[in-house]
Amino acid sequence: MPKARETAVYTHGHHESVLRSHTWRTAANSAAYLLGSLKPGVTVLDIGCGPGTITADLAELVPEGQVTGVDIAPGILERARATAAGRGLANVSFAVADVHALDYPDDTFCMVHAHQVLQHVGDPVQALREMRRVTKPGGYVAVRDADYAAMTWYPTVPGLDQWLDLYERVARAGGGEPDAGRRLKAWALAAGFRDIIVTTGTWTFTTDAERAWWSGLWADRTVSSAYAERATSGGHATAEELRAVAEAWREWGRQEDGWFAVLHGEILCRVEV
Repeated sequence: MPKARETAVYTHGHHESVLRSHTWRTAANSAAYLLGSLKPGVTVLDIGCGPGTITADLAELVPEGQVTGVDIAPGILERARATAAGRGLANVSFAVADVHALDYPDDTFCMVHAHQVLQHVGDPVQALREMRRVTKPGGYVAVRDADYAAMTWYPTVPGLDQWLDLYERVARAGGGEPDAGRRLKAWALAAGFRDIIVTTGTWTFTTDAERAWWSGLWADRTVSSAYAERATSGGHATAEELRAVAEAWREWGRQEDGWFAVLHGEILCRVEV
C-alpha cells in the first residue's frame, strides 16, 4: 500500500514578505499554550518549522533535551539552520519531512508541535494520526492554526473583504482549509485523540508600527508572492485586482484607529498511556 503524501499546495511560498511574518514568530507569541507542558530533557518534533524561530525557542527552553525541526520545503531549512547556529544551539537539528508520512518510528518524541500547518495540508486527519503515532504514550501533540473567516478588523475597508474572499478561494483551490482553527478539535477526534484541551489565542495589530508591518507584508504578499501567482494563474483575480487589494491593505494601515485581530484555534492532545 503506498504511503500517504502531501497533495495540497503551500499557498504562500517563501517570498520575503512571507518570511517577514514567519521570522517574527516566537514560542511566546505563537506557542504559549504548550509551554507549561514542556519538561526538562524532552524530545520535541517541530513540524513545518519554516525559518526555525519557534524551533530555536523550544530548543532554548529544553537545553538538556533535543528538538528536531522538519519542513517539506528543503530550501527553507538552510534558513532554519542559520537561525539555530546564530543562537549557538547544539540541541537542535533539521530534516525534510512530509507530515502525512513521517520517517520516524512509533513513540519517538515527547511532544510533537505544528504551528500554522494543518490549514495547508491535504489530509489534516492523517497528519494528526502520524503526529500521534510518533509521540510517546503520555506525551503531547500540540497544534495551532489560524481561522481566516474569524479574523476581524476596524475600520471597514471594502478591499479587505475582497482580500478575505480571494484568499479563502485560492487556499481551497490549492487543497488547504483556511478556516482550520475551528476544525482542530473535530480533526483531532477523527484522528483518535480523546484527551484534548482546546483553547484560542490571538495576534493583535494596532500600534502605528504594528499596522505598518502587518499591512505592508500583506500588501507585498498580495502582489509579489507565490500566493499572487496562484491567484492569477488560477483565474481567481487579475493583476489589477491584486493591486487594488494591496492598496486596501495600505489604506487600512494608514488609519490611526486601525485594529486587526487574528484568531487561532489551539489543541493540546495527550497521547493515552
